[in-house]
Amino acid sequence: MSYNERWKVLADLLTELRKRGEKIPPDVMNDLRSAKTMIEILKADPTHIENIPKLEAYMGNVESYLIFAAQKKFGLEFVEQWMKKLEEARRAVKVEGKAEAPPRFVPGLPKGKRWVRVQISEDTSQEDIERIARENKLLCKMQKNGYMLVYGSSESIKTFVKKMAEKFRGARKR
Repeated sequence: MSYNERWKVLADLLTELRKRGEKIPPDVMNDLRSAKTMIEILKADPTHIENIPKLEAYMGNVESYLIFAAQKKFGLEFVEQWMKKLEEARRAVKVEGKAEAPPRFVPGLPKGKRWVRVQISEDTSQEDIERIARENKLLCKMQKNGYMLVYGSSESIKTFVKKMAEKFRGARKR
């Protein structure tokens, strides 16, 4: 998913609502700004997967408020147009004209393996990371700086990231 495209649609909807006289609460504006910050962090360093659940939460908050406000003020037809735009943005593939950045070199990793680093925290314990890594046939090792390095095949890493995001999202809802 292209978070940037989804963010642009939400920002456009917010602008449209403001043009039509809708007052937007400060917390919604803050969530939209925070989402943009998270997107920029992920662009700069895609290994910061711990930011994905935060980004999803910010964008979800903004989207739910804007859609509810738009439907209340302008009706279902107006909302359906914007929902189509959001769905297209969710399906958008990143096409920015840039070559994909080569993976960074990590000493001690076998050549050709993909990797992510996960910060150990209350929500993401070392045991949970190791368990999810094993379930996905990935290897991991603890680093001195409080991060766990998880590595293996590209597909396994993608599955690992999805499962970690689901777990983290579930932990935040409690």
